[in-house]
Amino acid sequence: MNTIKIGPFSIGKDEPPFIIAELSGNHNQSLTLALEMVDAAADAGVRALKLQTYTADTMTIDIKSGEFFIDDKQSLWQGRSLYELYKKAHTPWEWHKAIFERAKERGMVAFSTPFDATSVDFLETLDVPCYKIASFENTDHELIAKVAKTGKPVILSTGMASLAEIAEAVEILEQNNCQEYVLLKCPSQYPADPVNANLATLPHLQQLFNCQVGISDHTTGIGTAVAATALGATVIEKHFVIDRNAGGVDAAFSLEADEFALLVNETKRARVAIGKISYGCTESEINSRKLRRSLYIVKDIKEGELLTRENVRAIRPGLGLPIKHLKHILGKQVCRSVKRGSPLSWSIIR
Repeated sequence: MNTIKIGPFSIGKDEPPFIIAELSGNHNQSLTLALEMVDAAADAGVRALKLQTYTADTMTIDIKSGEFFIDDKQSLWQGRSLYELYKKAHTPWEWHKAIFERAKERGMVAFSTPFDATSVDFLETLDVPCYKIASFENTDHELIAKVAKTGKPVILSTGMASLAEIAEAVEILEQNNCQEYVLLKCPSQYPADPVNANLATLPHLQQLFNCQVGISDHTTGIGTAVAATALGATVIEKHFVIDRNAGGVDAAFSLEADEFALLVNETKRARVAIGKISYGCTESEINSRKLRRSLYIVKDIKEGELLTRENVRAIRPGLGLPIKHLKHILGKQVCRSVKRGSPLSWSIIR
């Protein structure tokens, strides 16, 4: 499982999590707002910015009934046709260059999710550093092959895919010149219930395919992403919005800038906290050891006197004999006089 390089950033188990802010359609068809989102994401410490590259016509056809109409009352987009949804949510292709350039100016890498061959061709003209394959496209072998043939790293969401389907997608990647890829666990529910995240899959996914793994997270908050980091996720993708209350097609499950800043910091902290298998005293704990309790003389005693529970106690600090030796020293004589407040040691016991 090698480290993957995307622009100036490295993705790997010894690196800070690679945090991706997905703009999706939360720009509400305003380029000004889209550029403000880029700046806000950069200020939050995000490493990567992602768009989605499609048009309503490359996604579906303009029919407002039947299976082309969203009538699920549980859906955020209920009451719209698919064509209307994609027309509202898409990022105009003529905006891509300006958004990518602003991201680069702000120290981020920018790339996109293509949804058909024409969008891959377009993104190649912008020299994107990598590609994302969405969950709903992870069985589109023709699209996966076209992206793989660019030779660039690929981040593939595994939402809804069976293990066999994931294996097929990986095989297509490898057969078409892509050796650097990341597989993302992704509950394809919007917003997603954390109970459906099944993050325990992450170590298994990493072991099966010997690759970097991560999560495309549609839950609210940052808890799922932090837990994923602790389980080995090196890539975290979340949807971004300036103001959730102002709306946006994905606003309900998107994070605002201050939440993204918290996500960046807490996943970085989780990554460091994983550490290694370790027992005993770390270097940072050495000075704390003296705050353990240990055996001390608590009354002045003269040579030849016996050690008793009245003149020996377990107290702080920890410079005397360990407490476990109390039963061994009670009733023993001391070989010299000892003042109150002296740590008990074998050298004073006869």
